[in-house]
Amino acid sequence: MFSIKNKVIVVTGGNGLLGKQMIKTFRENGAIAISVDIRFEQQAVDDYVMDITCENSVKSVVEAIIQKYKRIDGWVNNAYPRTNDWGNKFENIEFESWRSNVDMHLNGYFLCCQVVLNQMKAQGSGSLINMSSIYGLIGPDFTIYDGTEMTMPAAYSAIKGGLNNLTRYLASYFGKYQIRINTISPGGIFDQQPESFVNNYNNKVPLKRMGTPQDIVSAVYYLLTDESSYVTGHNLVVDGGWTII
Repeated sequence: MFSIKNKVIVVTGGNGLLGKQMIKTFRENGAIAISVDIRFEQQAVDDYVMDITCENSVKSVVEAIIQKYKRIDGWVNNAYPRTNDWGNKFENIEFESWRSNVDMHLNGYFLCCQVVLNQMKAQGSGSLINMSSIYGLIGPDFTIYDGTEMTMPAAYSAIKGGLNNLTRYLASYFGKYQIRINTISPGGIFDQQPESFVNNYNNKVPLKRMGTPQDIVSAVYYLLTDESSYVTGHNLVVDGGWTII
């Protein structure tokens, strides 16, 4: 049960914190796991350079994967493009920055969905997962940023909220082709944040710890298996209980 052996699974943002763990876990469990990212420090076999904001780039990489493997069983939209001023306080956000972030992230996911779902439609099967966030569901608790220079970027809420409903639309639209589209909404993932932030976060979340990449990958893994074949249009929240309080 719960096997992904020999499934062709593509992860965008495969060179990032979550992406690396996904690729590692999927390969360890027998999948043909393909990492795509805008850059690699050291590119390996089944690593593809791709820009999710460029239509030609997305189409050419998908075509290359199909030419080699004949199918795509799973696709994880995990890339996290953002501008250099990402994280500015709301009153300091330049409109062009807002526009660029929404364009790169939300529209980039749309582009990947459009190209990949057309391929899955031709196959008559497939599982696509959009990585969302708890902040696509609820408003931020800004008190957890007390004592730090951090904040929750405003565009992030708009992007992830949009992805949640785009996923529902796509699940309804492509269901008749036996294609499943779901989102996963992680809570805070530990990534060497300031100690004060980590303490603030841990004190609030019911499980009293931040998440790990493996916590999230386990949920992604489930949605890629045949055991989740009746799950579509769902937003799987993996947040240690953050959104229940």
